[in-house]
Amino acid sequence: MPTIHSSAVVETDSLGEGVTIGEFAVVRPGAVLGDGVTIHPHVIVDKDVEIGAGTDVQSGSCIGRRPLATGSVANKPTFREVLRIGEGCAIGVSAVVYYDVEIGADTLVGDHASIREEVKIGDHCVIGRSVAVANEVEIGDGTVIMFASNVAAKSTLGNGVFVAAHVLTTNDNALGAEGWAGKEDAGAQIEDGARIGANVTLLPGVRIGREAIVAAGSVVTRDVEPGSLVMGAPARPR
Repeated sequence: MPTIHSSAVVETDSLGEGVTIGEFAVVRPGAVLGDGVTIHPHVIVDKDVEIGAGTDVQSGSCIGRRPLATGSVANKPTFREVLRIGEGCAIGVSAVVYYDVEIGADTLVGDHASIREEVKIGDHCVIGRSVAVANEVEIGDGTVIMFASNVAAKSTLGNGVFVAAHVLTTNDNALGAEGWAGKEDAGAQIEDGARIGANVTLLPGVRIGREAIVAAGSVVTRDVEPGSLVMGAPARPR
């Protein structure tokens, strides 16, 4: 049987065996919690969210946020009101996961991480503490993104990619001066097995080839060949 604290608001009947829901948590209608899911205090699980068996959601997280926009935003968000988190995942304290996201099994989402709409994340990934993943991003299996890195909209990360702390990807060469330029520019395209060192900046549309290495502190202004090592600002082969 589920264990539900008396202060929790639970509006769904789709609770698996051994589910635990803590103090002041909110679980909206249509949400599906698999066997052994743990929802810690003050978590919000919005309607129709699906959370796989054995997943642990830490205090203060919002699972199923709707994107907002004001008149100052050039690119109006579009999204489907679906969200699926796989089995055996761990969602950290105060993480925010928007609607229209799919997270694979056995993936860690760190404290204060933010994952925007239209994002797909594979199995066995790490989305580190305070990482920001923008909209329209795809992340392959076994990829690790470390502390406080930023994944810009329209980026693609392959399987087994390693992104160190404080890496910045960008997607607009106009720096916002001409509004959103997403059709002309795009985020980084990082192929399988590539490794990106700490404090690297990737300019819009650059492609990091398979198994390539970008040394810490580099500024990447052009594509990096598969298997190569680049470093510096601008980054050059070494």
